[in-house]
Amino acid sequence: MKPESSLHKRRNQILILVVVLSNVIGNVALGHGMHQTGAIVSASPLDYVRAFARPWTVIGVAVLAGWMISNLALLSRADLSFVLPVTASGYVLIALAGHFWLGERISAVRWMAVAAIALGVILAEETPSRTTNGGREPALQGESFNHERDPAEVHPELDS
Repeated sequence: MKPESSLHKRRNQILILVVVLSNVIGNVALGHGMHQTGAIVSASPLDYVRAFARPWTVIGVAVLAGWMISNLALLSRADLSFVLPVTASGYVLIALAGHFWLGERISAVRWMAVAAIALGVILAEETPSRTTNGGREPALQGESFNHERDPAEVHPELDS
């Protein structure tokens, strides 16, 4: 596997930023809209449709649709095992927004969990974004994995 070019790394960083910010903005707007709506305790779809009468709910859903598209783009460029830990920084920002903007009370234990997530994000960011060749994996192509094969045959980069 070749090392990442600086251009590829920069584009991934921009996509990560878009994914994280759209996740935070979308979820905070959605949360604000649903707090305005109030608790929905029935199974009636009509109650959920009424939630869309709130502009913040609509904004939240629209931004989260953009988040999904940017997340798809990022997943096409980087491994899932890189993307999810790195974009978990959104959870840290969501906790901060929930506390300072939505007025949520966050316990010390929850703040420790948020700090652990932040540490995990920092560690994950230091790893390569792609450890595969970027193509389809054998299991996705309908082929089965052969556990008897030489690892260097499956991953030629291990030869060196």
